[in-house]
Amino acid sequence: MKAMLLAAGRGERLRPITDTLPKALVPVGGKPLIAWHLAALARAGIRDVVINLSWLGEQLHAALGDGRDFGVRITWSEEGPVALETGGGIFRALPLLGPEPFLVVSADIWTDIDFSRVKLEPDALAHLVLISNPPHHPRGDFGLDGNLVVERDSERLTYANVGVYRPEFFDGCTAGRFPLLRPLQRAIAGRRVRGELHRGQWSDVGTAERLADLTARLPALQ
Repeated sequence: MKAMLLAAGRGERLRPITDTLPKALVPVGGKPLIAWHLAALARAGIRDVVINLSWLGEQLHAALGDGRDFGVRITWSEEGPVALETGGGIFRALPLLGPEPFLVVSADIWTDIDFSRVKLEPDALAHLVLISNPPHHPRGDFGLDGNLVVERDSERLTYANVGVYRPEFFDGCTAGRFPLLRPLQRAIAGRRVRGELHRGQWSDVGTAERLADLTARLPALQ
């Protein structure tokens, strides 16, 4: 399986840190945030990694190179000066990801999810990892009925920004900027999205406060 790390975003809520540093390179526990993911992917046996670039992408390219120092092989998906959002960024990278299901992980989270255990069911277009709702996202995103991801107004969970997708998930999409939510809602309506609840560690490093909290807790989590 190949993996895609989403690293093209501007990181508006982490300004001024991200005025001069891509969010994926923000240091956490003595190394760039994205390096935690690369190490976890290598441990899971996932060696081929696609990373999308936009804001300060040259810094990411310079820091990670071809990935050999991290035990992986990196291919870069350039998006230009304006990031294509999550859905558009993945869609643009599909030729690099190939015909088989692939793992997608946002580079601005920290988690202990074992990527080798995230599997896609034969009848599903996508498999999402969900978590209990964090304080900054109390309403959640989707429900989970057994292993079926559903739309509902109560008893919802939060998408952990980790999932496995088939290329066919993006059938009908067109190039350009669009959110992942659009094809997700279509696939959920068709009962083609499965999921699981992750009960371990997860943090969205989206603000300076959450970055500081993770940094303080990290020694006890390792």
